[in-house]
Amino acid sequence: MRSVISLDDLTAADVDALTGRAVAFGAGERSSALAGRAVGVYFQKSSTRTRTSFWRAATRLGAQVITYGPDDLQLTTGETLEDTARVLSGYLDALVVRTNGDIAELRALAKGDIAVVNALTQFEHPTQALADIATLREEFGDLSGRHLLYIGEGNSTAAALVRAAELTPGLTFTVVTPPGYGVPADVLAGKPSRITQHHDLDALPETVDAVYTSRWQTMGVSKADPDWLGVFTPYQVDDTLLERVSHEGTIFLHDLPAVRGQEVTDEVLDGKRSRAWRQAHHKMTIAMAVLEWCVTGSAD
Repeated sequence: MRSVISLDDLTAADVDALTGRAVAFGAGERSSALAGRAVGVYFQKSSTRTRTSFWRAATRLGAQVITYGPDDLQLTTGETLEDTARVLSGYLDALVVRTNGDIAELRALAKGDIAVVNALTQFEHPTQALADIATLREEFGDLSGRHLLYIGEGNSTAAALVRAAELTPGLTFTVVTPPGYGVPADVLAGKPSRITQHHDLDALPETVDAVYTSRWQTMGVSKADPDWLGVFTPYQVDDTLLERVSHEGTIFLHDLPAVRGQEVTDEVLDGKRSRAWRQAHHKMTIAMAVLEWCVTGSAD
């Protein structure tokens, strides 16, 4: 069994294989690689796309699926993560987990004989970033020489994209956030020069291939500063900003859910450059690729 807990655990070859497989699934390829297998989906927090996409991915691969809500496991009564993992290992082949907690919780679960997939923790959303890379690959093919611009909060999505960009040869990634809301310094430490972060909207790249934004309140978590919205408002992606950095083939990405009128306008999200809905579809295709890779050891 293999797990996908952090992109830091993967290699560039792993990312290439997984995202390539997702593109193939998006083009209509089918697989029954998980026939006779069982997958658990344990979400402590709300989810529309990720929870549904993993359920559909598992069933498309032929697996049986059991879903758990935040109060369904004996973790709520004091059982340890390690004991829970040991028990579930006797029933399941993989466990998909969403939590606002630390990634260490997932590593504890992975000590059992079970594949564990991170479907969002407080500081990283690896399968989202893999879906994003798959969307870019479907659109552009080889990503060497391409430029992705992220505008907004340096949240778990942005942090995962930093890691994914590092593992995507030749992809330039620029992060522009409000001051005080950037990707943590430890995430950026040691990254290649093609991955940068700053806070100056007057210093945006002249032309990029994709513009990405994300919800300003991840998982609806409130910010300490009561005036935070005023700080973020200049970073909204509207038609003016999008066209300022675009060429003819530039696309727009959003991991959804969107708060229309905050981080993005209706005109951009629903516009001709938007690939947000195809990006959401690739949450399912990357879920298929990840589950197949974790349980069978193969991404083909």
